[in-house]
Amino acid sequence: MAKNNLQNFPVLGSKPESIIEGFSFSKNKSPQAVISGRKYSIFNSNDYLGLRFHPKLIAAEHSGSKKYGTGPGAVRFISGTLSVHHKLEQSLAEFHKRQDAIIFSSAFAANFSSISALANDQVLIVSDELNHRSIIDGIRVSNLDQQNRQIYRHLDFNHLSQILTQNIGKFQRCLIISDGVFSMLGEIVDLSKLRQITDQFDSQYPQGVLLYIDDAHGIGVMGDTGRGTEEYCGATADILVGTLGKAFGCDGGYIVGDRQLITYLREKAASYIYSNNLSPGTASAAIASINLVSSPAGKRLLTKLHQNIKLLNSTHAIKPVVLGDPEKTLALKQKLFDRGMLVTAINYPVVPKGRDEIRIQISASHTAAEIKSLLTLI
Repeated sequence: MAKNNLQNFPVLGSKPESIIEGFSFSKNKSPQAVISGRKYSIFNSNDYLGLRFHPKLIAAEHSGSKKYGTGPGAVRFISGTLSVHHKLEQSLAEFHKRQDAIIFSSAFAANFSSISALANDQVLIVSDELNHRSIIDGIRVSNLDQQNRQIYRHLDFNHLSQILTQNIGKFQRCLIISDGVFSMLGEIVDLSKLRQITDQFDSQYPQGVLLYIDDAHGIGVMGDTGRGTEEYCGATADILVGTLGKAFGCDGGYIVGDRQLITYLREKAASYIYSNNLSPGTASAAIASINLVSSPAGKRLLTKLHQNIKLLNSTHAIKPVVLGDPEKTLALKQKLFDRGMLVTAINYPVVPKGRDEIRIQISASHTAAEIKSLLTLI
């Protein structure tokens, strides 16, 4: 028998994740994580509106599971399309004022399979160099030649325009891809400028130019009603990717757009066709979350989140503390942990070398006192 060499895989050196045993709830604090019997303030969660513990979502999840069972039972095209899934897609389309929506097991799965579904040798894909890993992998699995997949410097729209100009006449269609909010830095793309460039070059490619935006960290955070980077910038994408696992407090990913696009993805996107859908309970909770975000109660949560963001002198709920040194970053994380603050050290390869950071994430559930306490400790 051949020798097993699995023990030779390298270890990058970061400490294992803290295992959360449960949560503690009190009147004057946000939900706290319980780790080894001790309570910690949570500053590394994507739960931007604090909805994952909301009674309406929990009740909807219970009701959905009771009615439909704990799982979908099959992939969508066999017997896994339940009425609750159809209703969720309708709710998402209405929320974003689009014709249709398609849901995936995660936003990663949505990017991973939809980009490859939209790619062929007549398509040019141009991507921001700091786009999310799911976008990078979606482009990689498309098996395109190097000339079909090009990268523009981060938020450098002049460079983007140069690439588009140089490739006129070489491709039938172009797909411009960008994060709406870049998750490591909390930077917001100028979507109105991207829309302007897309429209400028649209007639230069026979099948047009499409703007593809992953707004996982923008939806439920940005804009007066939480419609994300589109609302914040006053511009729209042709293909909009979102997640139910961040501000909506649930799980899963989705894409909204024109009905013809969504119908095409149902026939072509591999992770939709060959992977189980959301559990009925999760889909039910997501519908309740969308309704809540669209209500006056949701508006109050969004206002509270925006107030908390201002306490950090930030424009987004993500606020990085960039130290650049991995040892110092891990040391600061540990010091904060010792004082009851749960944060995450982001190191290479998640970020480039020399960009090590503590990523602080703010929620509507945080109190001003908790945020000020964290800032004082840092």
